[in-house]
Amino acid sequence: MLTMFINTFKVKDIRKKLFFTFLCLIVIRIGCMIQCPGVTKEAADYMRGLSENLGFISVLTGGSLEQLSIFALNVSPYITSSIIMQLLTIAIPALAEMQKDGETGRKKIAEYSRYLTVVLALIEGTAIAIGFSNRAGYLVDNKFTTIAIIVLAFTAGSAFLMWLGENITERGVGNGISIILLINIVAGLPASFTAIFTNFIDGKKGQPVKLTLTIIAIILVIIAVLVLVILLQDAERKIAVQYSRKMQGRRLVGGNSSFIPLKVNTAGVIPVIFAGSIFSFPQIICSFFGVQGNANGSFGEKMLYACNQNNWFNFTSFRLFSYTLAALLYIAMILFFAYFYTSVTFNPIEVSNNMKKDGGFIPGIRPGKPTTDYLVKVLNYIVLIGAIGLAIVAIIPIIFSGAFNIRLGFGGTSLIIVVGVILETMKQIESQLLVRHYKGFLND
Repeated sequence: MLTMFINTFKVKDIRKKLFFTFLCLIVIRIGCMIQCPGVTKEAADYMRGLSENLGFISVLTGGSLEQLSIFALNVSPYITSSIIMQLLTIAIPALAEMQKDGETGRKKIAEYSRYLTVVLALIEGTAIAIGFSNRAGYLVDNKFTTIAIIVLAFTAGSAFLMWLGENITERGVGNGISIILLINIVAGLPASFTAIFTNFIDGKKGQPVKLTLTIIAIILVIIAVLVLVILLQDAERKIAVQYSRKMQGRRLVGGNSSFIPLKVNTAGVIPVIFAGSIFSFPQIICSFFGVQGNANGSFGEKMLYACNQNNWFNFTSFRLFSYTLAALLYIAMILFFAYFYTSVTFNPIEVSNNMKKDGGFIPGIRPGKPTTDYLVKVLNYIVLIGAIGLAIVAIIPIIFSGAFNIRLGFGGTSLIIVVGVILETMKQIESQLLVRHYKGFLND
């Protein structure tokens, strides 16, 4: 590992890509701290007060939404548009055919995703600007030009980050949007570790036994989550495929073997993002209207209280619904979206037909419908394992947060993104190093 890290700086092209990526990340963090023109300090303070309700959205934006910076929307519109386009490729046959056209079709779909990103950023920026215009003192003034400047700043900031992410993919180390998410999540880690130190360690300096046990418990929780995340990222089921031999001209070709890699966590972090967004959305909307969750309030306030993940495992203020039913509903949503997203992105019938056309078959399984049924059976089994593992990774930090009354700036979803991006980036850099090594060896 250390050798590979040192070798990355020996290759001029890779060194340039790393430097370019580093400069882009600096620009992103600077932009996240520049407050949007037209909004007041009171509006930013109000958004910081909503940090508990913003939840994972705050993590995705790197805190820029709480500060109402020019990058307040960050890459959230792009992520949403990408997910929507993936779903539309199933619902719209024309997009499905376009996706099968190879690189040309993918570029066209990516272009549509960019347009949709701008539209979503306009809608979200307009909603925020109009919402603040209805509150006294949150905008410099309520003139149309001020609201238009705020909307344009939010939209331009989101579009600029999308463009920057694509440039990191092309001219940097790759995975541009993912790396932007990575730096946003990492930016919130110092505050989280400071909160952990203040709540657990600083107050127990005169109690060495409790201090030691607390440190051990924190380390074990972090290690357990990281190990589970790494296992989820790398685990896959390989289905062997054998290709029959056939005559092509005067030659006998084929007869080779391959495999279909089915990742255990096929849907990635999408199920957790969907499930978390469903719980966060009512809190964010109601917060703009001044309605907060209350365990002893009206039915609607109790529902908002139950939607807040920080209240689920709070042993000091036990509530049956918020403690048990809401957490179970959250896990059920993760399972549902895991199966749903996998069914959208992986088509067993298409895979079976392509294998049949190429003369491939799974040993012991007849081509056609038996192969499709076998793939569906295996896929359902591994998706269940992956979804359960995903739910465990997502729920452990929530249990830790509620039981010990600490607001973590990272969770299972954040760690999945961080570990996944780091591993993928390391693989890409390693592949570039191998190419360089092979070229040098051949030239010698």
